[in-house]
Amino acid sequence: MNAVTTFFESISPVYQWPVKFCAATTLVVWILSVLTSNVSQVDRLWTFLPTIYTAYYALLPLWPQEPLFPLCPYTPRDLGWTIVRDFSPRALLMFGLVFIWMCRLSYNTHRRGLFRLQDEDYRWAVLRTKIPPWLFQVVNLTFIAVTQSILLLSLAFPTKTAAVMQPHDHLVLSDLLLAALALVDLALEFTADNQQWAFHSYKHAYLAREKGKSDVEPYDKTQHWPGARLDFTPEDAKRGFITRGLWAYSRHPNFFCEQSFWWIITFFPLLAPAPPHFPFTPTPHHLIPPLTAIRENPYVLIPLLRLLLAPLVDFLPALSLSLLFFSSTLFTESISKGKYPREYAAYQQRVGMFSPLRTWEKGLLLSWQGRRKAVEELVWGRGEKAGKQE
Repeated sequence: MNAVTTFFESISPVYQWPVKFCAATTLVVWILSVLTSNVSQVDRLWTFLPTIYTAYYALLPLWPQEPLFPLCPYTPRDLGWTIVRDFSPRALLMFGLVFIWMCRLSYNTHRRGLFRLQDEDYRWAVLRTKIPPWLFQVVNLTFIAVTQSILLLSLAFPTKTAAVMQPHDHLVLSDLLLAALALVDLALEFTADNQQWAFHSYKHAYLAREKGKSDVEPYDKTQHWPGARLDFTPEDAKRGFITRGLWAYSRHPNFFCEQSFWWIITFFPLLAPAPPHFPFTPTPHHLIPPLTAIRENPYVLIPLLRLLLAPLVDFLPALSLSLLFFSSTLFTESISKGKYPREYAAYQQRVGMFSPLRTWEKGLLLSWQGRRKAVEELVWGRGEKAGKQE
């Protein structure tokens, strides 16, 4: 116990409470996953943890200097009075945006039923069938519980930079532009979620009617959010996956917007006028050792590399999230392609995984190959790409 206390006391004051809270939540979700044989415990916390960590940094002046109860937020005395005497407007703005992000994700998670303790993400069930049980438990501990928990903590580091390392000055133009961009991004992500939900409602109602079931309510597009009232067709239901609306321009517009949101959050402190911000400085030629010295001892490059790579540390949380989404999307698409081999292969040929620019490039390539019409008929039926909206 003393060793654990010593370890946490050795952590920098700015990270002490978040690391303690992260360690506790990681332990809890891992134990629950083992006891319940359900590894989606961290998925249920995904919508809340980045908001909790962001709130901690944005609201530092509110917390006591000593924890009032176990895991109670606090600001260590070593953090300094100048940091906690007032709020950072930039950090508060970032927290407000993350709070809106949490509301959107919580709504969609609740609607999909993932807050029910017995429900588990379907991808974990597929993964169980592909690897031995002992290896799955290793993945559960190292990746699902530990790695994802650390990643969710790191998403609050841009807010930490704004609240702890930058002066608490008034907002500047970059803050306002990034905030507007973040709101547009969240609106697009909300629309993509709703379009997918509307499609599955239509698909479920259509297939139930085809099977002669009368206990399923018919699809009524007016009951869905604006932007999601698409004119789906029987071809769409038989295809099995959505290809209309925003999904006509990106195979995963919700994932694209999710990554974009955290990249936007990353740039708030980096584009601020006060350091530490992104250094647009020339290469420090005076630190470049001569070639003969490099040949004799390559380690002389370490100071130069450390200086050049230091700014990239600020991008690690968003970059790590993008790498996670890319790898998990590859796995998700392998499942979809297994269910719909011909149709989903055509969708991959015509529409980009994330960026709409890739969709435009793929369209040009298919036109040059003379296969565009045939592929688009598999993807959109009559070729009506985006569908109609009210």
